[in-house]
Amino acid sequence: MIPAQFDYVAPASLDDAVALLRAHDGEAKILSGGQSLIPMLKLRLATPALLVDINRIPGLAYVEERDDDGGGLHIGALAREADVDASPLVRARYPILHDTVRVIADPLVRTQATVCGNVAHGDPANDHPATMIALDAHFIVKGPGTVRVIPARQFFVGLFTTALAPDEIVTEIVVPRPAPRSGGAYLKLERKVGDFATAAVAVQLTLDDTGGVERAGIGLTNVGGTPIAATAAESFLLHKPLDDETVAQAARLAALAAEPTEDRRGSAEYKRDVVRVLAARALRIAARRARGETHDVPNATAAGGA
Repeated sequence: MIPAQFDYVAPASLDDAVALLRAHDGEAKILSGGQSLIPMLKLRLATPALLVDINRIPGLAYVEERDDDGGGLHIGALAREADVDASPLVRARYPILHDTVRVIADPLVRTQATVCGNVAHGDPANDHPATMIALDAHFIVKGPGTVRVIPARQFFVGLFTTALAPDEIVTEIVVPRPAPRSGGAYLKLERKVGDFATAAVAVQLTLDDTGGVERAGIGLTNVGGTPIAATAAESFLLHKPLDDETVAQAARLAALAAEPTEDRRGSAEYKRDVVRVLAARALRIAARRARGETHDVPNATAAGGA
């Protein structure tokens, strides 16, 4: 397919980019990596009057840890998936993010796709949203004369719909620095390498001195109209040891939070069971990482028993 006609501008600053969005009143789209937007243009699922290419704006391609506001990982609007993949800091301190990046599409896509674009697209099948929910990340959003901070759990409001206004841009993702004895994991079942998930689960845990759960974050991918926070499972885990019974019940509660529909990837019942299996596996991996035992994640393309 050939995209519909559109105008193209490459502004030199974020202020200029925001002004262009405002002037076109919902008829403009931001182009960063373009790995989601360009296919939609070709299929005419998106027909913007203007593309605002932000790739020439300096200072937005960073993946770095800072000590301000309690400390955390800052990912700029032009940081590519490949930048996160290659970061020793991410691998060592934020392994759940490394898990997530490694199962997104293929290496060619990851050299162009941006992390901020992945979340701003609002696709429940994208991988980062569930991970950002599990991590309690927040998004820095710039609009005309304003900067907003939107928690990941409040950002995804509907299918391909986010809390962004038409004249706002996600300029940065901030992931809180994990507390001591923290660990996470992202596991995904896909029909083939590079595919969207049949279902996927993100888990981030912090353990207390006795091995009980001090904090739990659980996000689900592609089993509803938005990425889902499995809040009942999170609450159930608090102050409990991660024994087999606790893990199994938390995994069942995570599966109950899923709202899948039947499609070529499977029935709704099957997808819920995939969530259950992956949640149990991810909880065990996250716990091992929190205890400093391992950073390895097994291949999740075949969901056997929990």
